[in-house]
Amino acid sequence: MPGPAASLPTAAVRWDGRRLHVLDQTLLPGREQTLELAGAADTAEAIARLAVRGAPNIGIAAAYGLAMEVDRTAGDGALAAAAALLRGARPTAVNLAWAVDRVLAAALAAPLAERRIAARAEAEAIHAGEDAASAAIALQGADLLGDARRILTHCNAGALACGGTGSALAIVIELAQRDEISVLACETRPLLQGARLTIWELRGAGIPHELLVDGAAAGLMRRGEVDAVIVGCDRVAANGDVANKVGTYAHALAARAAGIPFVVAGPTSTIDMAIASGDEILIEERSAEEVRHAGGALLTAADTPCRNPAFDVTPAELVTALVTERGIASPPTRASIAALLAGAGGSE
Repeated sequence: MPGPAASLPTAAVRWDGRRLHVLDQTLLPGREQTLELAGAADTAEAIARLAVRGAPNIGIAAAYGLAMEVDRTAGDGALAAAAALLRGARPTAVNLAWAVDRVLAAALAAPLAERRIAARAEAEAIHAGEDAASAAIALQGADLLGDARRILTHCNAGALACGGTGSALAIVIELAQRDEISVLACETRPLLQGARLTIWELRGAGIPHELLVDGAAAGLMRRGEVDAVIVGCDRVAANGDVANKVGTYAHALAARAAGIPFVVAGPTSTIDMAIASGDEILIEERSAEEVRHAGGALLTAADTPCRNPAFDVTPAELVTALVTERGIASPPTRASIAALLAGAGGSE
């Protein structure tokens, strides 16, 4: 029997026409607290500390952050500085710069007295577009994986990360509405976005699920306990290489060895045709404190040297399909992605 429709207790990103309200994801699942943001500086800070996260949602938030800044000053120099601040909040996800540049261009193209209206309209259009993209991704991904009943996912690619009900989790939710499924959610160290956020969303959606440590995924795939892996993405290069939360590459290798589909889902705003391959993607290195601690508890010696790349790159040859709102690139290649963006469909 199909499962219930998804529901979230609090919207991850909500615009009231004047201020941006974001659910502080650093406090989930223990506490639901909404932050009210008023401009570029506090929006950039919220993005940098992961209060708002997920490639599409940080783009949406940054778009509103710049639009709100126009209320303070519509001067070219001030807007350029605010845009630079927002772009620099996190370096890996392309959606951030994409959204900021759209709002900046809309504002600068308008007469000075109308910049406020133009910037807000563009930010609202970005938000609506990402919501619509989520709905289309859900349908196309569920059609592609209609026979999959046991899904494994990594990190969080639901409404907390994207417009609508998400990217990867939007597909999961659509599958659950069509038939009985179950989800294996990887905990996703170091900040446990899978354990804290994906489980929170799956519980809200009423979808059967189990949590597992990241290192358990490969063995379960080998034992035949997974039908498909679905993940989101933070940047997709022109050749189909995918940057996503660190640990994704290992799951892709395991899925290939097990002979099961490895599917990436994301809006076309995540595709960066300006870079040839994943080798050009700047991988964010975050604080060692995130590795030394979990849930506020120190796990190791306080001065232990750490590496903390927030993302890794999965080569395109390991990706079965890239699901977007414009279609599916299967397999993702330079030609199939270009065809998809041109509106000709991406399957080869």
